[in-house]
Amino acid sequence: MQKTFELELTKLDELSVYLIELLKNDNYIVILRGDLASGKTTLVKNYVKSLNLDDLVTSPTFSLQAIYSDNIFHYDMYNKTLNEFISLGMLEEFEKEGTHFVEWGDEKLQELLKDYGYNVVLIHIEKKDNKRLYKINA
Repeated sequence: MQKTFELELTKLDELSVYLIELLKNDNYIVILRGDLASGKTTLVKNYVKSLNLDDLVTSPTFSLQAIYSDNIFHYDMYNKTLNEFISLGMLEEFEKEGTHFVEWGDEKLQELLKDYGYNVVLIHIEKKDNKRLYKINA
């Protein structure tokens, strides 16, 4: 199923409501792709805020992983290859119950996760002037 949203970064509530509904019944891994500063972390921030959680959401670029309210996991693979990610034991983290957001996850990771039987959602974000185009493949 594919769905597209074109929104300003300050108006992500419609997208967050859609994601909350989409992701509520199972464990999902959401792969976020887009250029630098396209709004990947902003999307995760808005998702967490829309769940009425008070967690401080920041990019996990240097820490590799952040966890919000015990069941929302946020990863950043910007400086890591898939092999490095696996060797750090991060693949096992996906076994934890909850929703997992992975910034910069590539096709190899996506295929590996699908091969392991995980529910994978891909969100590709494109910059368009002062808006973003979100293409969701679930």
